[in-house]
Amino acid sequence: MAKARPGKVWFITGTSSGFGRCLAEEILKRGDRVVATARKPETIKDLETKYPGQALAVRLDVTKRAQITAAVKKALGTFKRIDVLINNAGYGLTGSIEDVSDAAVKRNFDTNVFGLMHVTQAILPVMRKQRSGHILNLSSVAGQLGFPTIGIYNATKHAVEGLSDALAQEVESFGIKVTIIEPGYFQTDFGSRSIERTKASKPYKEIDRRITEVFKNMGAGPAGDPRKGALAMMAAVDAAEPPLRLVLGADALGMIREKIELQRKELDRWQTVSIETI
Repeated sequence: MAKARPGKVWFITGTSSGFGRCLAEEILKRGDRVVATARKPETIKDLETKYPGQALAVRLDVTKRAQITAAVKKALGTFKRIDVLINNAGYGLTGSIEDVSDAAVKRNFDTNVFGLMHVTQAILPVMRKQRSGHILNLSSVAGQLGFPTIGIYNATKHAVEGLSDALAQEVESFGIKVTIIEPGYFQTDFGSRSIERTKASKPYKEIDRRITEVFKNMGAGPAGDPRKGALAMMAAVDAAEPPLRLVLGADALGMIREKIELQRKELDRWQTVSIETI
């Protein structure tokens, strides 16, 4: 059993790479404790070796309820508490709304939405008993905007946003905080290993080609540093008044600001029609 240490206990899903891995490393470096979870725990066992008594590597596929229960039980058995939950596990799905299969849609929602929800449900009783905690839910700029050929992924992240908005209000009186993380383009494996692709049918081949080219050009340009993104998330947890939403990346910030401005203009343009329904 791990020896008690000062600092927070962080429970992170999807720590084998990207944001999850960077978060685990940076948190451990500063002396906090981490329950690092992954579908293949052998990919994160080195954290236990490097930080004995401080890191705990646990098997967790967020689509499996039994594994969620077991992971939370192991975390509490080792560290006695969970102060921060980072729901990071997730993956992308491409394909037009007409082309994607029901099976692909279900898989994406099972991980990105229901997995996140089930892990949250398992840890909320712990935080309520403590009367403290912070939940960070990984959304995306795609949780604020819609992009052609990733509509299902958009839908999962919009679901995360709505769920988190409501959750923040439900748990505020228990001393639990919620922050939605909205990254833009970062140097992670999201565009390669962490994405499932649907073959475009003939009517959608051209838009699929154009969007693929856009994403390829994004990859060729400057991208966010996931380690700096991890530090930004840690800063939000450390803040006395953390944000409900934290945008990561100048690209995401610009796109979301533009969307808000366009939405404001459209509201103004149609306000007479809106009001006349009363």
